[in-house]
Parts: sequence; structure tokens; C-alpha cells
Amino acid sequence: MKQEIGITKNVDMIQGPIFKSLVLFALPLLGSNIFQQLYNTVDTMIVGNYLGDGSLAAIGVCTPVYELLVGFALGIGNGLAIVTARNYGSGDMEELKKSVASSLVIGLLSSLAITLVGWFCLYPLLKVLNTPPEILDEAYGYISTVTLFVLVMFAYNLCAGFLRSIGNSFMPLVFLILSSCINIVLDILFITRLNMGVRGAAAATVISQGISVILCGAYILKKTRILVPERRHFQPDKKLYRELLGQGFSMGFMGSIVSAGSVILQYGINGLGYLVIAAHTAARKLYLFTSMPVITMGMAFSTFVSQNRGADRGDRIRRGLRYVSIYDGAVTLVVAVLMVFWAPALVKWVSGSLEAAVLENGANYLLIVSPFYVVLGVLIATRCALQGLGQKLLPLVSSVIEFFGKILFVIAFIPRFQYMAVIFCEPVIWCVMTAQLVYTFYNDGYIKSFREGSYERKAV
Repeated sequence: MKQEIGITKNVDMIQGPIFKSLVLFALPLLGSNIFQQLYNTVDTMIVGNYLGDGSLAAIGVCTPVYELLVGFALGIGNGLAIVTARNYGSGDMEELKKSVASSLVIGLLSSLAITLVGWFCLYPLLKVLNTPPEILDEAYGYISTVTLFVLVMFAYNLCAGFLRSIGNSFMPLVFLILSSCINIVLDILFITRLNMGVRGAAAATVISQGISVILCGAYILKKTRILVPERRHFQPDKKLYRELLGQGFSMGFMGSIVSAGSVILQYGINGLGYLVIAAHTAARKLYLFTSMPVITMGMAFSTFVSQNRGADRGDRIRRGLRYVSIYDGAVTLVVAVLMVFWAPALVKWVSGSLEAAVLENGANYLLIVSPFYVVLGVLIATRCALQGLGQKLLPLVSSVIEFFGKILFVIAFIPRFQYMAVIFCEPVIWCVMTAQLVYTFYNDGYIKSFREGSYERKAV
């Protein structure tokens, strides 16, 4: 197939060793995600070191709100790319181009709608979330700048998703490395030289991601013509639109439900004071970095499952999940040991704070949460696998569990146990979600139709 369509730098996930294919595909994706988090962490470090704990808390307050708005757009993009990957796996190139064309239309309209909603709702939402008055205006300045350019962030995610859907996770990494370097330079310029405050951090992120969009789009136009639709491919296909909207909005709503739970959790955190908010902000940035190896493998598994489902290789999907689970356990062990020695120093490095409340709470978060990364890894892998198989509603159940679980912690546990309840909130919920997802995966009709260790379906 590669020779027929002229694609290079692709990983063949339908044939050959499973774990090797997953690792080769996941490594560039890991690099992309690390540099994506580098954007945000550099923002945090510069803000914390140059503007202080109050400004760091302002960005922290915005994080779940940002995820609520942008997460819906990115979830839609990931869902649309799953359909493209499935068409690629089946070898239907005409349907693949039609899915790209339809995805572009859906993505544009969705991003504009999210921007409009965010523009009118952001400030009231920050007030409802009990944002401390001393950081309210700063928080709004940051999140309003980012939300205005949701389309830019969505466009990069969709373009990168298209490339990954055909097995190319390398080039999105290259573009992201370049834009991350630009982001760092702009952060320093806007915050430390032009005194733009937290708005400068937001502007730097948006501009650098815009550069990623330009580079990724240019590469697709020049090197991967298979992903470039023609005018006829934009003709509405009701069946395809239903599939794309179902898959895209399923993942979008799933992301929104998860983010809505995070917004509610942030409400509980905001009542603990700005120093606790600053500690949580720094710890979450480090969590996103240190959990990235397991999160990335789960994301890679989504493309793996989509392509193998298109090629009718359910046996590889079953075996692939076992490899992913073993990998997650090994990564978790390494990270948990490192946290025992380095957690306090890492929190101090990221936050720039000398406050004991910031350093101790942040370190406790990392020490307690990191041993649960193996659960998080299996959670993401099984949820992504179900989405790759075409399941739309059952993966949403896990998001609903997370949503109501966070409400329970905010109402019942945080008022009594303070920040310690915040730390245990997600690990406890992860365990419940993973049990539901693993059960759902192994009871999926397609997965059950393959005999264990066999290339053949079970006799019906």
C-alpha cells in the first residue's frame, strides 16, 4: 500500500511485530506530546518565576476551563481522525479523502461555535467557580486570549491527526519542536521584556501553534496527497457525515464531560486559597509530563486499533492491549521511584515558589498519584481501543463515572480532608473507570469473535 500511494515515514501497524510497531509509532507521538506540554510548562515556569504565585494561580484557575472549551474541539478532531484511520486500514482511498473533506467542514463549524460560546461565558464561569477576586482579572485575560483562537489549536490537532491516521507520527513531532522553540522565545519576549503578563503567555502559545498549523498543512499538500481532497469529495454524504459526527461528537462530549468534572474539582480547589491553587498548578504540569509515556501509548493504540479493525485483524488488537499493559506497569515503576527522590525539587523548579504550602502540597500530589499511572495507562488504552472499534456510547460511561465521582469528592471529601482529598480524587476514580472499560472491551462483540491466540474468528 505504501508504494501505491507514495507515503513515507509511516509505521506498518497491520503486519509485523505488534509491540515494535506500537513503540515506533508512539515515540514520535511521545515527543510531540512532550513538546506540547513544554509549551504550557514553560508558560508556568516563566509566570511563576517572574510574576509570582498569584499569576501562577491565575493560570491554574483557567486550566480546567480551557480544557472544557478546547477539549471538546480536540475530542472532535481525534474522533474524526479515527474514521480516516479506519478507511486507511481498509484500503479505501476514495472514502478516506471524503472523510478528510467532511472532517474539515465539521471542524471549522465546531471551532467557530466553541469560540462564540466561550466569548460570552468565560467571565461569568470564572466567577461561578469561586475564583479568588485578586486573580480574577488576570485569569480572564489569559483564558479569553486563548479561547479566541480555538480554531488555530483545532486546525493543528486535526492536521496532525490526519497524518497519524496513516501511520505518520514523525512529521507532527518535527513541526511541534520548531513551534515549541518559538513559543519559548516569545514567552521570554512577551513576559520579561514587553511586560504583557499572563496575556503574553497566552499570545505566545497561540502564535506558536499557528506556525505548527502552517507547517503541517504545507507538508500535507506537498508530501501526502492522499490526504488532500478534491472538490467532488466535499459533496455531502449523509452516511459518512453520520459516522463522522457520531464518532467526533462522541469523543468531543466525552472530553467535555471529563473537563466539566475538572471544572467542578477546580471549584473545590479554589476554596482552599491561592497558595494551594499554585501548588496544584505546578504539580499538574509535572503530572502531565511524567504521565506522558502511558498517555501517549494509549493514544497510539487508538490508531493501531482503528487500522487493524479496518483490516479485520482483531487478534492483533487483543494481543496489543496486553503489550500496552505490561509497558504501562514498567513505566509506572520507574516514575514512582523517581518521585520519591525528586518530587519536592521538581515542584520548586516549576513553580519558582519558596512557600512551604506550595512545595509540600505539590510534592505530596506527585508522590501519591504517580503509582496509579499504570491504571491510567490501561484506562486510556481501553477507552481509545473502544473508540477505534467504532463504539460511541460505551466509552462515554467512563466519563460519566469521572464526572459524578468528582462531584462526590467536592461535596463530601474536600471540605473535610482539604487538599489530600483532591490528591486521591482522580486515582480512586481511575480505578473504577478502568474496571468498567476493561470489562466493556473484552465483551465487545468484535473482540469476542476472535479466539485467544488465533488469527481466526470463533465459529458462530
